[in-house]
Amino acid sequence: MRSAIVLGGGMVGVSSALHLQRRGWSVTLVDRKEPGRETSYGNAGIIQSEAVRPYPMPRDLATLFNVATGRTNDVRYRLASLPRHVAPLLRYWWHSAPKRHRRAIAAWARLIAHAAPEHDVLIREAHADNLVRRAGYRLLHRDAKAFEQAIATAEENRRDHGVQFRVLSGSELAKAEPLLRDDLPGAIHWLEPWTVSDPGGLVAAYAGLFERLGGRIVRGDARSLRQASAGWSIDTDEGRCDAACAVVALGPWSPDLLQRFGYRVPLVRKRGYHMHYQGGSSLDLPLVDTANGYAMAPMSKGLRITTGAELTSPDAPATPVQLAKAEAAARGLLDLGARVEPEPWFGTRPCTPDMLPVLGPAPRHPGLWLNFGHGHQGFTLGPATGRLLAEMMTGETPSIDPAPYAMDRF
Repeated sequence: MRSAIVLGGGMVGVSSALHLQRRGWSVTLVDRKEPGRETSYGNAGIIQSEAVRPYPMPRDLATLFNVATGRTNDVRYRLASLPRHVAPLLRYWWHSAPKRHRRAIAAWARLIAHAAPEHDVLIREAHADNLVRRAGYRLLHRDAKAFEQAIATAEENRRDHGVQFRVLSGSELAKAEPLLRDDLPGAIHWLEPWTVSDPGGLVAAYAGLFERLGGRIVRGDARSLRQASAGWSIDTDEGRCDAACAVVALGPWSPDLLQRFGYRVPLVRKRGYHMHYQGGSSLDLPLVDTANGYAMAPMSKGLRITTGAELTSPDAPATPVQLAKAEAAARGLLDLGARVEPEPWFGTRPCTPDMLPVLGPAPRHPGLWLNFGHGHQGFTLGPATGRLLAEMMTGETPSIDPAPYAMDRF
């Protein structure tokens, strides 16, 4: 029986482990925490089947000026941390040019097309339907001109990729969400995405399925990974674990581990924050406030606010300025209630400069495989890229062409 160690207990790692297990592999999943407790825990809980366009870096001077001067809440940076971000940001800017971004969209959209179908299989097998709602989410616009531009982009997505949506006028939005203030321009209701009331809980449900089917989950330090005579070895709380193959699915921590083996993978690390609120109003569906760079989603713990991107250092203390601005903006829309947690949660999104995940074999180390760098969509894409990776590792004909995601592009 073929064997593998999967490093990383987030959505990507758990999904990779499940798809290998389904193909007859003996799989050990290794993480320093319980599954679903890092980046996969802290997102807005949306399986974004409409997200056919990866997020490009703004290239117009007006937007860049607003970011640089702190006039937008989408992106914030700490000046002392900028030197570590300059090189990957320059590459991100280069890849965001329209022609190169169109190539990224083509490769990205092929993955997104598999997101909901692959989640659907795991949701049913893990008996996790109670966590999932299949009714979409809404994109709120406060500016009429920006609303018109967003509608035009949505129509392009429908024409090119079959994405379904509905435009809601201000009055229609007020009927759909009667607890919101009623003087807003309107919203786009993306109809096909699924929303999850407990993102970490969904990962845990998938991990539970993995264990029920015979998989092994242990605590361990990924930094102990090393080549061994029979493949790969790692130290865990239960002793040494050996396997023929190892899969690096550590999200933002993946490049740090791979650097030990001589690989340098550029990554734009975007920190995000969230907080839950109870005792006030809630929403029927998640709502993204585009003008203020945050999302609100009804969760099992309350109404969750998640922020945009903060460019900082990995070990920097929490500076939840974006969360404070988002909270103030949200309180202008509805009665938010009181904070649930004493301190905000924060985690890091692993974004490659060309906006595509790193997926496939490590070029110089037989048996070492990679699945990370999903940007804002690891929660959405985990089952899809987990399947593609397992197909490659097993020697099957891949369901889609994996070439755009190969590590040697760096």
